[in-house]
Parts: sequence; structure tokens; C-alpha cells
Amino acid sequence: MTVQGGTKSVKKSATSSLGAPSQYKQASRKGKKSWRKNVDIEDVEEALEGLRTEERETGTTLQKKQDEELFVIDVKGDDRIRHTLPKYSSSQLTSLKVLSQRSAIPAVFSRTTASSTKKRALTHEEKERLIRIAKRPRKGPFNSVLDPSEYKSGSTIVELSEAVKQSGRYDPWAAKQPVTLPDGLENVYKPKIKMPKAPHPKEHINVPAVLEPHQGTSYNPPVDAHQELLLQAHKTEEKRVQEVERLALFKKKIDGLRQEVNVEDEAVAPGMKVQEPDSDEEHREGKEEEDEAIIVPPRKMPERKTKQQRQKALQHLTEQRTLAERAAKKRLLASIGDATSLRKATKRLMKTREEERYQRRLAMKERVRRRGLAGQKLGKHKIPEGEVDVQLGEDLSESLRALKPEGNLFHDRFLSMQQRALIEPRIRVIPKRHRTKIVEYEKHAWKRFE
Repeated sequence: MTVQGGTKSVKKSATSSLGAPSQYKQASRKGKKSWRKNVDIEDVEEALEGLRTEERETGTTLQKKQDEELFVIDVKGDDRIRHTLPKYSSSQLTSLKVLSQRSAIPAVFSRTTASSTKKRALTHEEKERLIRIAKRPRKGPFNSVLDPSEYKSGSTIVELSEAVKQSGRYDPWAAKQPVTLPDGLENVYKPKIKMPKAPHPKEHINVPAVLEPHQGTSYNPPVDAHQELLLQAHKTEEKRVQEVERLALFKKKIDGLRQEVNVEDEAVAPGMKVQEPDSDEEHREGKEEEDEAIIVPPRKMPERKTKQQRQKALQHLTEQRTLAERAAKKRLLASIGDATSLRKATKRLMKTREEERYQRRLAMKERVRRRGLAGQKLGKHKIPEGEVDVQLGEDLSESLRALKPEGNLFHDRFLSMQQRALIEPRIRVIPKRHRTKIVEYEKHAWKRFE
């Protein structure tokens, strides 16, 4: 270290701290030969030597060990720690201290050991492979020596290929496992989405595929059954008519509001309609006289309060707040005695609501079990309840010869599958007819009017 002009300049040592020679005094590094020779790698050597020290002390580097091997929570303590720690001795030689430090890495022995002389039994396939590599003569059937060039021409058993060995292990229909990139970024394949474990509605439905028809649908039904079915069909049709009337009334209200909005003159923009002047001059003059008779008193500006007035107002406000707090505290203390009764009343109310909710849930489950999902909305569409098939008295045929088939079996099966939650509700989609739109263009020559 040299001192020049009050500043310190540090010179690097010509030798490395590890003993390896180094040259840092070269003036120029323009040539390729001097690049590799005079590069300072002392920090790299120190890091490598630290890793070697860790291997000698622990048997491996600390980066490869788990957290459980490096850290431990000591809640009891070790009573024998004093006996295991090395004792300081000033008379012990340095050479003995160095020799006492044993490395955790096992030593390499040049002589043979019991484990190295132990022979390993070769399998038949391994032995055949080694013979082929060494090109030793192989014996075929009847102790015949085979030609090495004809091993794979069908004269002997050929080694199984890798495809044959891996046969039966690959499932082409199995889901692809996500492959993690080496740098720990996002997966190559999207993770498989787990299906939610929600109960399916069909598990609670106990509706047969083909329902037993009502007695009133017979070609020669009893009078009571026929009248009951007619009344049921009448109620269904009445509900439908009421729904149509409700929608028509709603549409009529909307049309009325639109007409009120469009009453304004089309030539005037909305909100810019000019009021028409009154034609009655007498009414105008009387209005002017009334306006003159009404005298609006001038607004008096509030005077500035003095300091005493402001303090008085602040004191009054403070007193009001104090009284309000006392009243609230008094109400709170009075309600403490009613806390038990309020809690019991709230508990009874919550219990009643829970019972009602439970009863509604049971009624819904019973309805679904008996009738299926008819009349409920599932997704975007509502599952229809089905039409009531009934004939009027004059349309009934009293014999099978004059019976006319009605209904559609396909429609009945499709509706039954929807009500039993086997398929989702759908409506008929009528394809729209494609209409060619004519686009007219006016040529530039016809745009000029001369």
C-alpha cells in the first residue's frame, strides 16, 4: 500500500490468496493470448474453495440439504454439549489439530475391498448383449455356430425393440400431464379442471319414463273423469290467456309512453320547444299587475358575530350534544334489562324462519320427486309442463274403429327426458332465410349534373 498526495492507492498482490500464480501487471490485453491468461478469477476460486470446505465438513453442499437437516427448534437443550466440544489446549501442536480434522467425504481406496470383489449375477439378456458387443461366436440350434452378420436375418432370436418393451403402458385417451419448464415458469399444458361435486337433479327424481294416462283421455271415458280433465285443461288455458293479456297491457303502456314522447314537434329538437304566447291580452295585463303588486323584500345580509356570540353558540351546541349523549346512554341502560327477552325473541324468530325454509325445501324436493322439473327454469329456458290431451264430448269416439290417433310420441319422449333431467331444456330454432342485400353504387360520371 502506497500513499500519494494524501490519498491511498491499493495495489493487488502478485500472488493469489490460494497460492496460484497470477499476473495483473500486463499493460495491454489486445491480443487473444493475454485474455485467458491474465483474467482475475480469485472470487471464483474462493467460492469453489468454500464449497469444498462445506463438502469436507458436512459430506455435501448446504444447497443440496433440506431445511429439516439444517435447522432445528431446540426446546430442551443438550446436557452433553460440554463433553462433545473440543477442549482448548495451548500445548497441542498445529499439525495434530490439522490431522484431527477428519473429512466427511469417504476416502478413495486403491486396494480391493469386499464390495468390489462381489460378483453380480448376469441375466440371460445381458449376457447375450455382451456377447454381441464382443463379437464372440454364438451357438444356435444343435450347437451350430451362427454367422455374426446374419444375427438379425431370422436365424436367431432378435432383441426386443424399445416399442415392444413399452407396449401396453401408453394410454392415448388419458389426460396429458402438465410438463413444468426447467426455469419454473408456467406449464406447457393447461391444468385439468376438476368437475364440481354438485348433486345432479336426476338423483332425486322418481318419475317413470311413461306416465299412466288419465282416465279422461280414453276413447270412452267415465263422465266424472272426463269432466275433471276438462276442468284441468280449462285452468291451464285460463292461465295462458291471463299471461297473454298481462303482456298486452304492458306493451300498451309502453306504446302510450312512446306516443307522449313523440307529441313534440318533429321540426324542433327535443327540449327546445318554444312556448306559445298567450292570446288573451287581458289575462296578460292582470298577470303583470299581480307581479307588480308582489314586492320581494331585499335579502338582509347576516351580520358578523362577535367573539362573545360565537362562544355562546359553541357552548349551546356543546350542551345539546351532552344532553343527546345522556339520553342515548339512558336508553342503552334501560335496554340492558330487556337484552335477555330480545335475545329469546330473536332466537324464536330465527328458528321459525329456519323451519319455514326447511319445510319449503322439503316441499320442493317432494314436488321434484313426483313431477320432475316440469315448470322450473333450468339455464336459459323453462321446462314445459306438457299439454293436457282431452277431447270434447262431441269429438269422442265410442269405438276403436272410429278412433283417430292424436299427439306425437317423439315430442312426448323429448319432454319426458327434459322433465327427468336427462337432457337440458331446448326450444325449436327456426333457421332464418338468407336474404341477399343489394348494395347500390352511383358512378362518378352520373354525379355531375351539367
